Amino acid sequence: MKKLFLTLALFILTITTLLAQQFKLSGSIKDTEGQPVSFASVYLKNTTKGTSANIDGFYRLAIDRGSFTIVYKAIGYKAIEKEITISGDVSENIILSPEAYTLTGVTISANAEDPAYAIIRQAIKNRKTHLTEVPAYTSNVYIKGVQKLVGAPKKVFGRDVQKMLDLDTNRKGILYLSESTSTFAFQRPDKIHEEMISSKIAGRNNAFSFNKASDLIINFYENILLEDKLSSRGFVSPISDNAFLYYRYKLLGVNTENGITVNKIQLIPRRDHDPVFRGIIYISDDSWHLVNAEVYLTKNTGINLLDTLNITQQFLKVENTYMPSNINFRFNGNVFGFKFEGYYIGVYSNYNIRPDFPKNYFTGEILKISRAVNKKDSLFWLNNRPIPLTQEESRDYVRKDSIAVLKTSKRYLDSLERVNNKFGLVKLAVTGYTINNRFERKYYKFDPLYRSIFYNTVEGFALKYGVTYTKGLQDRSYYNIRPEARYGFSNKTFTGSLAANYYYNPVKRANISFSAGSGIYDLNNYGSMSLLGNSINSLFFETNFSKFYKKEFVNIGATKELANGLQATLGLDYSRNTNLINTTHFKIKDLKGEEFTSNNPFTPETETPLFPTYRALTLNATLNYTIGQEFITRPDGKFYQPSKYPVIELSYKKGIHNVLSSDVNYDLASLEVSQNRISSGLWGYSSFVAGVGKFLNNNKVFYPEFKHFRGNNSLFSTPDLRKFLFLDFYIFSTDREYLEAHFEHNFSGLLTNKVPLLRKLKLEELVGASYLSQPLKRNYTEFYFGLQRLIFRAAYGFAYDGSKRVEHGFRFSYGF
Repeated sequence: MKKLFLTLALFILTITTLLAQQFKLSGSIKDTEGQPVSFASVYLKNTTKGTSANIDGFYRLAIDRGSFTIVYKAIGYKAIEKEITISGDVSENIILSPEAYTLTGVTISANAEDPAYAIIRQAIKNRKTHLTEVPAYTSNVYIKGVQKLVGAPKKVFGRDVQKMLDLDTNRKGILYLSESTSTFAFQRPDKIHEEMISSKIAGRNNAFSFNKASDLIINFYENILLEDKLSSRGFVSPISDNAFLYYRYKLLGVNTENGITVNKIQLIPRRDHDPVFRGIIYISDDSWHLVNAEVYLTKNTGINLLDTLNITQQFLKVENTYMPSNINFRFNGNVFGFKFEGYYIGVYSNYNIRPDFPKNYFTGEILKISRAVNKKDSLFWLNNRPIPLTQEESRDYVRKDSIAVLKTSKRYLDSLERVNNKFGLVKLAVTGYTINNRFERKYYKFDPLYRSIFYNTVEGFALKYGVTYTKGLQDRSYYNIRPEARYGFSNKTFTGSLAANYYYNPVKRANISFSAGSGIYDLNNYGSMSLLGNSINSLFFETNFSKFYKKEFVNIGATKELANGLQATLGLDYSRNTNLINTTHFKIKDLKGEEFTSNNPFTPETETPLFPTYRALTLNATLNYTIGQEFITRPDGKFYQPSKYPVIELSYKKGIHNVLSSDVNYDLASLEVSQNRISSGLWGYSSFVAGVGKFLNNNKVFYPEFKHFRGNNSLFSTPDLRKFLFLDFYIFSTDREYLEAHFEHNFSGLLTNKVPLLRKLKLEELVGASYLSQPLKRNYTEFYFGLQRLIFRAAYGFAYDGSKRVEHGFRFSYGF
């Protein structure tokens, strides 16, 4: 009897296994001329299960045993339905015929409006309905990204490009190849959550892909698309509320698909340089849904870095609406002679447009990547990869993965680093010298000499030099130690310090820091200007803007994320602070009418002590909260995304009296609210920061403990929204209350794009204002306007003290 039951159980298990087994339906998809149809959709009829062909037209679909109707379709081609019985692996090659979109039955008079306009009006009328008709959904997503170099110079800065980028002899090859599968959830208006299941990057078996389904979302029912991705302003949708201001339309033909009339409409920009799409969209005649799109952007629309971006979006009918089945971005460009091309494709399947999300399902974590995602073997990818690899991609995986094994060996790393770690005086002077031991994750960084030599009127010519040692630990945690020494040849003063930092929990962004020693510091603790900038101004223009003091110190600090978006920082500092005076008036060029000022900004003509030597024990506490913070969680850290909402920072600084002979006695509380890149659609974006603070107790406050502001006395500086253009570096620091605010709007080429001579420069117009109120300056205001391109900007501004204009002129900045 036991044998009978055992035999029956084995029989049932065998039958169940066979019935549950999946097989492969594969083949090629070509057109009537034998050319591959790239990225054609393949799916089971009346379901959302499917895949996409690769760029060479080959497809593969995992499918259960049984009989199915398979639908093959691509934009511009007539869909084919095939009845296929699956009992094993099946090969099915398909030939798609061009779709015949005709104007039969459509009457177009010579002076009449093109029929496309009436269709577009209906699409616009129904835009908001279609935008919100699916309040939530889930799906499976497969993403593949490929970036290829198709041309490059032979050498860059004397280095062989072929060897540097591991290319073929023609300097061509795949630079980046990545795949990922994930589950994706969406809820209106903007909540998303994605969990990556698997990830693979050619040549980087231990890396985690940054592929995100949300990066591929392009919803033509939105008025503005791809905002702050390829362009600061974004691009006008062809069915946006104001689309007729930017587009002309032409009906190319009408066709019937599964009983639904589909209109093929060409998009024609009204002006060549407007931020609009070109190409074709397909709109159904019954519900006015967008059912397919094949559009592109060119350089003159304002896209950055790329020459052309082609976007193809295919849809599946799900119940009474249409959902994307695949989204494809194909691009090319040329940067400094490096010609590149590539694509990113996302395949969406297994939709559920009526999900029941548990409470608190959406937490701000937009992507979760677990440690196991990059551990899938080749068999997993063979069975679960929806889009077959091309021969070039297969070779790239094999070659780079085998090279990756070699590159992680100690022997290879030692040989590589013997070359890379070779000492050179030019290297040390310009970029700094590094000694890397990647096998043991130990790194030494020697400062570049050009930043170590400087001049000021307090120290004269001086040297400041440091070395940083970093030891990498697991999952991007690390610790580093930095000794630093400084010597002034005029004041004959040597200072030195030792700093250490332990970044022990990347997911919580947690670290502990310690430093001790002595140093020469700027009286404005934000720093007035760089040592190099002050050196140039002092030596060549006889203007010693920066003022200094000596600090001997010990401090310890810690920071950690307490909750999503809430970062806490705590620090304790003990110091002995000493006033300094000028010890030299040397200059290379003596300018008539210019004289060096003293190291006391309040008595520029006389060297008087700004403060006595004092000791200070201070406690600093800060809470920084980003509203609605979104982030990506990976095993090696937590990666915050740019916030759509303001950041609030609350700070408290306590000067502790009579502990360790501390002379200070004060309490400073401050609050700051800021936000970057607030979208204004085609009008660009705005940024602002506003801060208020008060010394609740100022019984004993010395100048270095004052609240300082980011001023500017020089023609050139680094950009900073919190920086005033004309405010003195030191004079208006305060030990009482203050209010400051800064606002800037960047029009992102809205105006300059309309001027032919300026259009090619891709200049961005900006306007801004700053305000400060404190006991010595009740209503200080600045206004400015200017132009910006990449890291360079020029602005012209005006400064008012109350209603009186006190300064005006140009200001230039560079950097990030």
